[in-house]
Amino acid sequence: MSHFQMGPHTHSISMELFRDNRSKVIGELQRAHVLSTETKPMIVLQGGDNISHYDTDVDYVFRQESYFTYLFGVTEPGCYGTVEVKSGRCTLYVPRLPEEYAVWMGSLLGLEDFKKKYDVDAVFYVDETGPNTDSGNVAKPAYFKGIEKFAVDTDSLFPVIAECRVIKSPAEIEVLRYVARVSSEAHKEVMKAMRPGMHEYQAEAEFLRYSYAVGGCRHVSYTCICGAGTNSAILHYGHAGSPNDCAIREGDMCLFDMGANYGGYAADITCSFPANGKFTEDQKLIYNAVLAARDAVCATAREGVSWVDMHLLANRVMLEEMRKGQLLQGDVNEMMEAGLNAIFQPHGLGHFLGLDVHDVGGYLPHCPQRATKAGINRLRTARTLKAGMYLTIEPGCYFIQPLLDKAYADPELCKFLVKENLNRFHNFGGVRIEDDVLITKTGIENFTLVPRTVEEIEAWMAK
Repeated sequence: MSHFQMGPHTHSISMELFRDNRSKVIGELQRAHVLSTETKPMIVLQGGDNISHYDTDVDYVFRQESYFTYLFGVTEPGCYGTVEVKSGRCTLYVPRLPEEYAVWMGSLLGLEDFKKKYDVDAVFYVDETGPNTDSGNVAKPAYFKGIEKFAVDTDSLFPVIAECRVIKSPAEIEVLRYVARVSSEAHKEVMKAMRPGMHEYQAEAEFLRYSYAVGGCRHVSYTCICGAGTNSAILHYGHAGSPNDCAIREGDMCLFDMGANYGGYAADITCSFPANGKFTEDQKLIYNAVLAARDAVCATAREGVSWVDMHLLANRVMLEEMRKGQLLQGDVNEMMEAGLNAIFQPHGLGHFLGLDVHDVGGYLPHCPQRATKAGINRLRTARTLKAGMYLTIEPGCYFIQPLLDKAYADPELCKFLVKENLNRFHNFGGVRIEDDVLITKTGIENFTLVPRTVEEIEAWMAK
């Protein structure tokens, strides 16, 4: 059986994983009878293409389209794939490259090479064919010249294949375990290297170096977020306008959200820690409030539990810890009812994770719909948990000035705020703790292996 592997020290992904994915999708299509009226129903997917930098002849480093990866595991651009629903027969269609490409790209694979590499039933050249609910974007249907001659159903496959991706197979779980371990070790290397005076991008560079040099992860799963000081309260920091370019100062809290990608499978881990390796009392207060929220969810999440309930549990625990720390006053249940939880944590508790960092399946037609109430309207899914789901658990506490100003101006919110104490946190930034966890029938399995308590972090950074 062929496999994908970046070296003998990295994880080996058997092509059997993708064969099993195809069988799973076929089984669900047949079970749902969505294609029972077709005489020869066939899944047709189009892979990704190379994308150039605007009008230049330089391409972005290629990453395969996720659904195409799920069914075929193909890493090359410009391909198509078909799966016969009744027989399971799998065929790839690959670009016919000019012989002169061998001068620039090395030996070109032939049809038999592709067949062996991806363990499929047949391979043809593309010119022989004859002529995604979380983001709001949609996967484009395959197109080739002459497709108009066929009866095309672009509606039936998506909900089935997306639901198949929600529950991870044992082979997928091992890939996810590997990429989470690589990402965890990379975060630990960043923590060990951290010194005030470094720039945020140097932390990013250390993460990228370890993930690729040691873990064989050429890609990360999203733009690295390396916020220090007040930047740690910018939820999607690291974008082109703020490319992790600030100096890290003595006393800053760092929030580093980074995840490697291996074989198309994603990790998504956030570590928060003081730049100098020693927590102040205020940093301990906020960090331990977020850690208590994470611990509460990790102790409670399991098959049959509502993800909405987990989000509310995390928020409630965090607010209670802040009340104990005299940053808030009053009844926590009343705070929740008023929406104070969304002031300090405007994002959801977490999201599905897999071939995409915000993986599919959150709001499929058969799932609970997105809530409208502040505090839970940002959740990326409202589903009841099932064994085999893989999600992030990422509570956070942030001091975001526009949101705090809104709370101070609202009589229903400001009564809970102890302003004279909260003023100490004006330039604090934020804390997020993010783990990648597998849901089981009796609890969770946490694939994230980094120092988490204040004592563990301080001991590790002292090395």
